[in-house]
Amino acid sequence: MRERRECEFFLVRYVPDPVKNEYVNIGVLLREQGVAEEAVVRFTRDWSRVRCVDPDADTTMLEALEEDVRRRMSVQGAAAIKALQDSLSNDVQLTEAKGFLAESIPAGMEELMRLYVEPRKREAVARRGGRQAVHAKMRTQFERTGVWDLMRKRIAAANYTRPGDPLRIDCGYRPNGVVRMFHAVSLEGDLELAKVLAFSAPVMREGIARVEKATLELTAVIEPLAELRKARDDEDRVAQYRFAVETMEQQAIRVMTTSDLPRIAQTAQRELLGSS
Repeated sequence: MRERRECEFFLVRYVPDPVKNEYVNIGVLLREQGVAEEAVVRFTRDWSRVRCVDPDADTTMLEALEEDVRRRMSVQGAAAIKALQDSLSNDVQLTEAKGFLAESIPAGMEELMRLYVEPRKREAVARRGGRQAVHAKMRTQFERTGVWDLMRKRIAAANYTRPGDPLRIDCGYRPNGVVRMFHAVSLEGDLELAKVLAFSAPVMREGIARVEKATLELTAVIEPLAELRKARDDEDRVAQYRFAVETMEQQAIRVMTTSDLPRIAQTAQRELLGSS
């Protein structure tokens, strides 16, 4: 049996009304005691509980906050925790530290998220659909191999195309002279995102060659066709699915399904962490 590591964790809470003291746990900050470099943070991927207590909640701001906390931790280490406790708004609070024994940081994060943030995870996954479901599966696989925190997130296409381009690619990293980017695309309903990605790919490829002196490998992650056909055995649906795939592939976009994610994540692990 592996020896457990002594850790401490903080819960990140959304508190829409401090007077009523109603809150929703939205994230976990976990670190090994005495090892600031091991600190990791993760927020929920399902904001339905937040919207239940505050229909007007700015979830875009909350998602951006996760990246801000992660950045602060990477720069300031343990000192960032005190700074966060002092600087967070009344709407978002960090609890006091609690001790925790974990087999590993990734395993500990999974357990704490399950216990405190997503106790009804199975129900939430059952309700989740479309691009949100594809993105959740993609993120989960990258987290399991320990590389999610090492990747760039919400990469602005405008950095490589032109100012005003609203497209943001979900995540990516750069091993050597290749920039690998990954974007969740649902073919369950509207196919517009597939066409937007196909339209943007050539311009992004040129921009990355110019700005980063690298080549682009853009991967669209979609649902398997068999998964969609379970819900709706429709020949028009199948034709649209194949059209979207072919449209993206014509622009040199690598199209993979959620079934391929474990292999994709293992490649990222090998390239980012040197794991076999």
